[in-house]
Amino acid sequence: MDKAQSKSFTKIQGEGPHGTTLAPLIRRYIRYLKLERNYSPNTIDAYRHDLHLLLSHLSEQGLTPTDVKLDDLQRFAAWIHERGIGPKSQARILSGVRTFYHYLVVDGYLEVDPTELLESPHLPKHLPEYLTTEEVDRLEAAIDLTSAEGHRNRAIIEVFFSCGLRVSELVELKLSNLFLNERFMRVVGKGGKERLVPISQRAVGELELWFDDR
Repeated sequence: MDKAQSKSFTKIQGEGPHGTTLAPLIRRYIRYLKLERNYSPNTIDAYRHDLHLLLSHLSEQGLTPTDVKLDDLQRFAAWIHERGIGPKSQARILSGVRTFYHYLVVDGYLEVDPTELLESPHLPKHLPEYLTTEEVDRLEAAIDLTSAEGHRNRAIIEVFFSCGLRVSELVELKLSNLFLNERFMRVVGKGGKERLVPISQRAVGELELWFDDR
């Protein structure tokens, strides 16, 4: 927070609607985040920063938190955008603002939540990154097969990539769930859900080499 923001926030802490102070409200809100929402200290610090930004902007507009309407919050969203804050950070700040107004409604400061129709910036969809077949081949080729763990590591990589497993599924995979003659495995995924996954012949070969080493 810069000096101007800090001065503005200090002012709005000391002044509220009808001459009341906002400092007790802010303390109760932080306590709500700790005790009711069970947020971590880092998350609480982020939400406190979001509230500082909001109060600074409202102070410049001559408003208090309980005065605002949807239009005021939309102007706040435009304000943080104009400050050069990235879309992800804008979305996080607006999430913090929504949490604050949810608290004001829950605690009886407001009857209607003005953030209900407040939209966050549209974030670009992030496509998952993946390795190409050539990259996986180079990864396997880099393994030292003369080491004690060589064939084990080759088996790990081949099963992981060719069977499309999550890391947690690979770690929890049991020998009793491997059916190499039939070339499939039983995988336990999220929520304990089981599925049958085909095993490539190459993965079967790497597993058998590892079994010989074991």
